[in-house]
Amino acid sequence: MRRTLTGRHAFKGRGALSNPPGRFEKQEIEAVDDGWYQDEVPDSIPTTLEPDRAREVISTNDSPDVAFERSINPYRGCAHACPYCVGPDTLVLMSDGRTCPISELRVGDEIYGTRRIGSYRRYVKSRVLAHWSVIKPAFRTTLQDGTVLVSSGDHRFLSELGWKFVTGPQHGSPNRPHLTTLNRLTGTGAFAPAVIQDDDYRCGYLCGMIRGDGRLADCRYSRDGRSHADQHQFRLALCDQEALVRTRNYLLDFDISTCGLVFQAAAGCRRTMHAIRTHSFRKAESIRTLAARPNHATSAWSAGFLAGIFDADGSFSHCALRITNTDPAIVGWVCECLRGFGFSFSVKRYPHGTRQPIDIVVLTGGLREHLRFFHTVSPAISRKFDITGQRVRSDARLRVVSVEPLETMRLYDITTETEDFVSDGVVAHNCYARPSHAYMGLSPGLDFETRLFYKQDAARVLEEQLARPGYVCKSITLGANTDPYQPLEKRMRVTRSILEVLAHTRHPVAVITKSALVLRDLDLLADLARDGLASVAVSVTTLDKELKRTMEPRAASPQARLRTLAALNTAGIPTAVMVAPVIPALTDHELEDILAAAAQAGTCSAGYVLLRLPYEIKDLFREWLGEHYPQRASHVMSLIRDMRGGRDNDPRFGFRMRGTGPYAELLRERFRLACQRLGLNCTSRSPLNTRLFTPPTPASPQLRLDL
Repeated sequence: MRRTLTGRHAFKGRGALSNPPGRFEKQEIEAVDDGWYQDEVPDSIPTTLEPDRAREVISTNDSPDVAFERSINPYRGCAHACPYCVGPDTLVLMSDGRTCPISELRVGDEIYGTRRIGSYRRYVKSRVLAHWSVIKPAFRTTLQDGTVLVSSGDHRFLSELGWKFVTGPQHGSPNRPHLTTLNRLTGTGAFAPAVIQDDDYRCGYLCGMIRGDGRLADCRYSRDGRSHADQHQFRLALCDQEALVRTRNYLLDFDISTCGLVFQAAAGCRRTMHAIRTHSFRKAESIRTLAARPNHATSAWSAGFLAGIFDADGSFSHCALRITNTDPAIVGWVCECLRGFGFSFSVKRYPHGTRQPIDIVVLTGGLREHLRFFHTVSPAISRKFDITGQRVRSDARLRVVSVEPLETMRLYDITTETEDFVSDGVVAHNCYARPSHAYMGLSPGLDFETRLFYKQDAARVLEEQLARPGYVCKSITLGANTDPYQPLEKRMRVTRSILEVLAHTRHPVAVITKSALVLRDLDLLADLARDGLASVAVSVTTLDKELKRTMEPRAASPQARLRTLAALNTAGIPTAVMVAPVIPALTDHELEDILAAAAQAGTCSAGYVLLRLPYEIKDLFREWLGEHYPQRASHVMSLIRDMRGGRDNDPRFGFRMRGTGPYAELLRERFRLACQRLGLNCTSRSPLNTRLFTPPTPASPQLRLDL
């Protein structure tokens, strides 16, 4: 398929203003305005509909950011015309120890790969030489620790028995080595999510850094002509400016400014040492307060403290991660924080002449635990992370549990100097799947709104899946990616047919929608809800009708969504309101009003999701913002970057839905207080009932004998 070529134009009833190429599109194609046909630009673009023939309709999910494991999306694409979307990301281990989504890798980036040196395979630094995509049949490989890898059958992973293809003779060349459930993949295991860097984290970092390497003192001495001359001093001198800049910025977050200086010039093999300092009594006292250990340390404070003390007194070399200090109290704090995160360690004491003995805390557990430390606490100094030369070995639970065929889809490929890379904690060779509208060779822009696909025979395929002997009943979410009640459903009734199958088999289902059309199926949903088998979440972005018309031109009005919530609650169907997406400086001021309106409609549960801008979507959103709200555009994007670590998007699990930083923390606190005041989320909702499921009887061509 080929995307529709359009210029930048506000089309009637559409959210996106243009049709940029998909992330997988190889050819560079652009529409050229030659000045001849300006009068023929259409006011709107017609919607086309095509069948999407699927062998399976139930998708599985293992993201820690969402509460469901299985979902069904009756449609690909969405006619609601909202200018935002979501997509999965996978993380690649970079040469500085941090991780980066594979979609954001660029040619020339330095990452970690592996190479056989002598008798062992070892980690080495490698550069990305090429980055492209292919369309091939895909397979899902599930590992013992829950990691899910999607790749082509020709993709190879490193196992304990060497490189192995995903599939064997039935799908590829005969007699080639392929993965079985007896194999264990090689790597460190899944990367750990980082602790949110909130105010507690910043205080912990300042405590670790200042207690470990700073000078904070009050001096009193005699001076001619004066009774006394008090000096108040804070100084921090470091060779690594990453930690110094972080410390200075964290102090600025608490309104404490410092001045910078060159503390010691480079000489011989010594590097230049820079410093920050202040002689203000007020500032020194504020720093002393921030650097104090709290009575009850939170996990964020503990992570910040470990990051700060590691930047100040830590080292990582010769396969050992150490933190050194002579103060028994600080060493005790380090041990307590490590225990809080479940790290194993040992403490060794060495005499130091007439001075205090030196205590060295050594983190045990090998590279897997070392990586978990770096990714969890996020130290500032990247120089200290270097695993070059370490053997590729791990005790992570990476045994293959299953390999399942998926649909044909577009897969990512990268080529590196070592011909491999570390992805999601596993040593891999080539490609990674990223489902989106670009799998069809179409654009995420106007094509996503106008060229739609529906799951053909969805009810029949669902019945076949539910009738499989090994099927285990778990709640299914309708509308995890695209709205199951978009305008197309009124005619196609695909969602209705799926609900009929679920009602017949007494299978639990949760619906997510922004459409009032869900009330058409009130009979099925109410019947399921009586047995604890159904719930509905309605997303409300804004209560402003004008804003809704520009942002979601084909979706139900805010008032219609609130009436839908009231009708669902009256029918006895458990409901929730999703304030999503929350756009800073555009819709975030409505958070409390939306929650109050939903509570008045009878809703007892609520949630919110911060605006996400993965890959091409960020450009579509910028276009839309510049067209409709040009005076706010720069401010909105500035706040988004503040909540995304300085980027347009932060794909890390644990952070991508809520963001980080002061503004994101304020949003979380506002949501919590509003829910507390309105009586929302006061009690935990019981999970949907799975005990009543009755598998459908599979149709069989075999005639039965009535004896």
